[in-house]
Amino acid sequence: MTQHLAAPSTGTSADAPAHQTGWWQDAVIYQVYPRSFADGNGDGMGDLAGVRARLPYLKDLGVDAVWLSPFYASPQADAGYDVADYRDIDPMFGTLMDADGLIRDAHELGLRIIVDLVPNHSSDRHEWFRRALAEGPGSALRERYHFRPGKGENGELPPNDWESVFGGPAWTRTTDPDGTPGDWYLHLFAPEQPDFNWEHPAVADEFRSILRFWLDMGVDGFRVDVAHGLVKAEGLPDLGSRDQLKLLGNDVMPFFDQDGVHEIYRSWRTILDEYPGARILVAEAWTPTVERTANYVRPDEMHQAFNFQYLSTAWDAAELREVIDSSLDAMRPVGAPTTWVLSNHDVTRHATRFANPPGLGTQIRTPGDRELGLRRARAATLLMLALPGSAYIYQGEELGLPDVTDLPDEVRQDPSFFRAEGQDGFRDGCRVPIPWTRDGSSYGFGDGGSWLPQPDGWGELSVQAQTGVPGSTLELYRAAIAARREHPGLGAGTSVEWEAAPEGLLVLVRPGFVCTVNTTDRPVRVPARGTVLLSSAPVVTDGDGIELPADTTVWWTV
Repeated sequence: MTQHLAAPSTGTSADAPAHQTGWWQDAVIYQVYPRSFADGNGDGMGDLAGVRARLPYLKDLGVDAVWLSPFYASPQADAGYDVADYRDIDPMFGTLMDADGLIRDAHELGLRIIVDLVPNHSSDRHEWFRRALAEGPGSALRERYHFRPGKGENGELPPNDWESVFGGPAWTRTTDPDGTPGDWYLHLFAPEQPDFNWEHPAVADEFRSILRFWLDMGVDGFRVDVAHGLVKAEGLPDLGSRDQLKLLGNDVMPFFDQDGVHEIYRSWRTILDEYPGARILVAEAWTPTVERTANYVRPDEMHQAFNFQYLSTAWDAAELREVIDSSLDAMRPVGAPTTWVLSNHDVTRHATRFANPPGLGTQIRTPGDRELGLRRARAATLLMLALPGSAYIYQGEELGLPDVTDLPDEVRQDPSFFRAEGQDGFRDGCRVPIPWTRDGSSYGFGDGGSWLPQPDGWGELSVQAQTGVPGSTLELYRAAIAARREHPGLGAGTSVEWEAAPEGLLVLVRPGFVCTVNTTDRPVRVPARGTVLLSSAPVVTDGDGIELPADTTVWWTV
């Protein structure tokens, strides 16, 4: 039976109440990393056919929407975030017909589809960039990127001191058609990812057309990659720092979080508002503060922005409370939902992050205490799903998957791993294909192995091994998402009430609901608050109270 989606929004881009009442306000959104989710043709690489076949699993999990990481035509220098053609599917993932079928099937199941959009940079194989190189200096197409002459006597030095996020200079020198050294081009990421010049009207026109192409295909929204990076400071001034990578996300940079990006997103919002069904924009915006993040979700701009401050918070009651309060306070004035996320394709899975001492960052090289990490991850998930706003789940976290920290160097594919400096380059560990069955060459991922090796014992964490098993992490997620959907005190609203609690504990109150969290390493006796709805670890009510185990969250109905 077809499940109909919400009626089209009648709000305008400046209508704040409409901004507040969409389906995304308290949605649970599941991130699919296509190459690692399910392989439909047996070539060892996940694809759209595999995703399409597994949509019923996502429906049963209870999520509202599915966000797909890039599947566009690409040389795959950065796992598809180097796009050569924004209107086509890379053959490794399938065809446009596969995408159309996936979107239609998802809608039949009542699931919405959000796709990645990569507007900061293209692939160096994009037709515009290839022609710009081939035509040489003076080509009009060079104005659509950032080509500049170098400094020094013979132009042998980069145009400024900007560094790539992946390490090394953010500039690469070209070779002119006659074989002589030429101008330099800007790439804030890999050299294969030249940055667009968003001051050029053709770039803006092109992306408005791309938006309409996918909206006409039926997608329900876009997750905008590097949403903070499109506009660069006038004149591309030197940053003047020798340790730029430590400033990322901590300060406004001449290439990140420039105020000019907001004009772009206001123009995009008018396009989305023309379409029925409440289509949305989600910002991947690394900003110095949650207040600056809130700028991206003002009523006439985007609908959601990722809360990276929350993702990077340690398993500590005081720190968690502080970031929850500041996040809600920042979003409330602009009428946007706060988002919550614990893992994604760019950071160590939280089951491994919490297994290690705090302060190691979001890319960790050691497995840590597996049992401790899983216990904390389950507790953190229940806290996240109790908060008002929208929650994001990264594929496999519902299985309690850890990062794979012992991948051999020769199988790694993260481009930052091969750079001398920059990001740690260990993102492959959270991208290992997920297990579906106990047995088989790739634990049900596909018939042709997997593009990254899966660990021995992966099958015991599989969907098959956990389905129907009381207390399994998968069943915990299913129960929590179902309770969140059914209980009026979960997800909705814009604020929480805190009750006084011993150090290391949180007591969060919502209408008809209480969430109690113990972040300490010891059990703590707490008063019973009503009926136990769900807990991340076994608890036993004893008279008027319970002994709350270490690293445990309990939901109560009152």
